[in-house]
Amino acid sequence: MELSGIRVLLVEDESLVAMLVEDMLTDLGCTVAGHAGSVPEALEEARAGEFDVALLDVSLDGTNVFPVAEALSAQGIPFAFASGYGRTSLPEAFRTTPAVPKPFQIEELSAALTAALLGSKGGPSTLSARTP
Repeated sequence: MELSGIRVLLVEDESLVAMLVEDMLTDLGCTVAGHAGSVPEALEEARAGEFDVALLDVSLDGTNVFPVAEALSAQGIPFAFASGYGRTSLPEAFRTTPAVPKPFQIEELSAALTAALLGSKGGPSTLSARTP
């Protein structure tokens, strides 16, 4: 699937990581439609809904991002997780959601976003394979 023109909400609390991911998204032809570094900011962005897909860091300054995932699910907005904690850190309801391990390569990011956009629960994720 071509990702060119896809608008992405990036939910990431570490500014350096966010910059690197933004560069990857740009290289994939995506537009960063919004950025949030906390759960309240992400919930506000989710309510606005001016994006096609979201990439959610699982832990935002020690707070789980799952309320944002629930809000996106309720609105039918696709998303993928980024996590350094492995798939087992995800609640059961989200264990089949596309995810990428941190750190990840641009190909893994592309595959996870594509899976999310195509509605492929649990798509081409290597998160469980790279769990520490």
